[in-house]
Amino acid sequence: MSTEQKNLQEIIKFRLEKLDKIKAAGFNPYSYNYNKVDHIADIIHKGEKSVGSFVKTAGRMVSFRKMGKASFTHVQDNESKIQVYLKNDLLPENIYDSIVRNLDLGDIIGVSGELFITKTGELSIKADDLTILSKNIRPLPNLKEKDGEAFNAFEDKELRYRHRQLDLIANPEIKSIFKKRAKIISTVRAFLDTNGYIEVETPVLQTVYGGASARPFTTHHNTLDQSFYLRIADELYLKRLIIGGFEKVYELAKNFRNEGMDRNHNPEYTSLEYYQAYSDVFEMMDFTENLFRDTADKTGELKFEYSGHTIDLSKPFKRKSMFDLLEEYCGADVSSMDTDALKKLAKEKSLEIEDDLNYGQVLDKIFGELIEPHLIDPVFVTDYPKAISPLAKEDRNGNLDIVERFELFICKTEFANAFSELNDPLEQRRRLESQAKLRELGDEEAQIVDENFLQAMETGMPPTGGVGIGIDRLVMLLTQQQSIKDVILFPAMRTED
Repeated sequence: MSTEQKNLQEIIKFRLEKLDKIKAAGFNPYSYNYNKVDHIADIIHKGEKSVGSFVKTAGRMVSFRKMGKASFTHVQDNESKIQVYLKNDLLPENIYDSIVRNLDLGDIIGVSGELFITKTGELSIKADDLTILSKNIRPLPNLKEKDGEAFNAFEDKELRYRHRQLDLIANPEIKSIFKKRAKIISTVRAFLDTNGYIEVETPVLQTVYGGASARPFTTHHNTLDQSFYLRIADELYLKRLIIGGFEKVYELAKNFRNEGMDRNHNPEYTSLEYYQAYSDVFEMMDFTENLFRDTADKTGELKFEYSGHTIDLSKPFKRKSMFDLLEEYCGADVSSMDTDALKKLAKEKSLEIEDDLNYGQVLDKIFGELIEPHLIDPVFVTDYPKAISPLAKEDRNGNLDIVERFELFICKTEFANAFSELNDPLEQRRRLESQAKLRELGDEEAQIVDENFLQAMETGMPPTGGVGIGIDRLVMLLTQQQSIKDVILFPAMRTED
């Protein structure tokens, strides 16, 4: 056992002894409820004009100074913290000796009393009563404060993500990120609702996964004795609703992809997909731009700094062809290249390309490495090759190798993916069967043939525009966070030893 573990056990043992003392004195250290009349932020907002008034509040102790028969503590609630003065002869009999002397950092208490200003000029509560609401057993991070500035702060990223409850206590300012996340999601919902979309729910457990190119998580249903997959996308089910007669649908969904993790990827993430019958990718492009602009405007600013760049969502988003961008930054016409030619170009650009990569994988590698770093201002990248877009319609102008698709990039990151949805069931079958062949050749992320979806398409699917947006990335952008783990309360982490 390490010294740190021994010290922790000693602290816990000491606190359990204090817990027993509180119980022995006849007090319940884990109360059922408390009538919290005042929020601390409201008390502080009133300032000096509230001096002399009576308040009653509750929160967690985040500092504690004992001075014999008197003590000072700072109590922190959802939004703010305030100093509380605890004195033996101001409290009911036995409260100071039985409770205050057995308090620790991290305890949750309720206090009432008169507001006053200390000699140092700090608005404080002169407690005339104190209730222990929850006794802390496991200590908080070693937090200290001097002149309003925290030091020995809880800053280790991995510990913060792994123990988010401690992060929220030690770094209460991060709550603003998750409050804004909630506001962003509600604003997105309101935009879609106002525009006539219906929110729906589709299965998370699926017998056949599809709608994207990704590896799934697999589970097993005991009663059915059948394997299920956690969904990688909700696209195919939403299209079945369009076929069934809904004309505008959307779903805010938890999706799961068994893939790598980095600043933009978490295996469990929040996705928004919306589909509109009798629409196409170009109408969806305008709608998506308006959704981003409306959400940014109603939850913050349209112009802000992100990753060292000024992002202005008030200006019209650019629209550029994928192959035009490839030619611009690669200095070569990529549109007519086959797999071998693409691999040769990649190697000329010093990219490491595995021999078994197919056309789509090589193109994606080139675009990701050489083009995406230049996409700072919002831009819709259009005209994707059919080989990597099995669910999108061919270009209406006759280029059979191109589909009507866009991806929205902002500050080097993809935020949205959209198609003029393929509604020809025979062509869709050919595309998915082609994907199945790629799987046979070792592409684990190639899509599979979904017979139920194909049969639904054979019923007749109207022309449709569809869009998928990564909500976590949108929150990263609008809260100016650099990692997806900073906008997910409990990101995936490797199990501690």
